[in-house]
Amino acid sequence: MKRQKRDRYQRAYVHGYKAGISGRSRDDCPSQDVNIREYWMSGWREGRGDQWAGMTGVSGIHKNPMVL
Repeated sequence: MKRQKRDRYQRAYVHGYKAGISGRSRDDCPSQDVNIREYWMSGWREGRGDQWAGMTGVSGIHKNPMVL
């Protein structure tokens, strides 16, 4: 059985979140497409906010978008 492809916007959000939680710069966004970049930046902002709030490692497992 074939697996359905994941939504590209959801993938961009997750990659942005992982970049934000790890402390990477927002200039690291790999896409120049406006729509994908918007989702990536949204994930990055949430990831940075979680990093600043101390939700890294085990304390932030409930916020991980890959778990949802």
